[in-house]
Amino acid sequence: MGTWGTAISSNDTYADIFGSFFEFYNEGLEVSEISKKLIADNQDLINDKEDCNNFWFALAKAQWECKELEKGLLEKIEQIIISNSDIENWKQLGSSEKDIEKRKILLEKFLKKLQTKKPKARKRKKKIIRKPVFEKGDCLTFKLENGNYGGAIVLEAIYETEYGHNLIATTRINQETKPIVKDFENSELLILNYGNWNLRECIDWYLPIRHKKASNLIENIGKADIQTEFDINKSMLGHMADFEIWVIELVNTQFQSEKTKPKPNKTKTIKSITNKNGKRKNKWKFW
Repeated sequence: MGTWGTAISSNDTYADIFGSFFEFYNEGLEVSEISKKLIADNQDLINDKEDCNNFWFALAKAQWECKELEKGLLEKIEQIIISNSDIENWKQLGSSEKDIEKRKILLEKFLKKLQTKKPKARKRKKKIIRKPVFEKGDCLTFKLENGNYGGAIVLEAIYETEYGHNLIATTRINQETKPIVKDFENSELLILNYGNWNLRECIDWYLPIRHKKASNLIENIGKADIQTEFDINKSMLGHMADFEIWVIELVNTQFQSEKTKPKPNKTKTIKSITNKNGKRKNKWKFW
């Protein structure tokens, strides 16, 4: 159970269940249908003594938001809170007395809210489809703080989703002249070994929610042939939303570090990642 506070919603299980509920809700599914699906798909959580309460809390709050809180579920929440079973879990997990007292107060407020009918049901949100800002194979260059050109290459573009993800690999390009497509195809992946980074490979899914802020720093100089297919649903890679921080700034800091510390002994080429001379792949995991 990943917990970051005493609030009812301050844990991974609650966040995941509540979020999943409204993803289905916004797709048009009925509350009863969503509830049955979540219960069927999360039996491991429901049977986990330490985490089951968070599941039921999230489901109850989601139903309440829709003005369809089931009587049986409300009774279950009442039993959990009144019997102090949730508090006992917190005690067994070694929580401080201060946190336990806070939790008791928040549980009481939570139950009171569920026992009060919501004036209006939550409206369904219309799904907005966003296009990725880059196309697969785009070769992106930018100026480094040393005056040279750096580069990143777009490995994938995800269409027909709410987010418009791009998978971006940051390279070790660091040259006085503006790079061409061949420079990207022959480049090495940037691997970090400064600070606390332990050979971190710089490949991330780019969520362009703040792309306008960095767009003037980037120039697209052409398109490489990327044969490998990268599936975001089967990926273990990280996500980023700030190109200037998670691409440009990481390059600058790594190259600055290499003035006093050897570059990583681990290397990986862009060709090896894109599988240019091999068979097409549907899955890709870097760590």
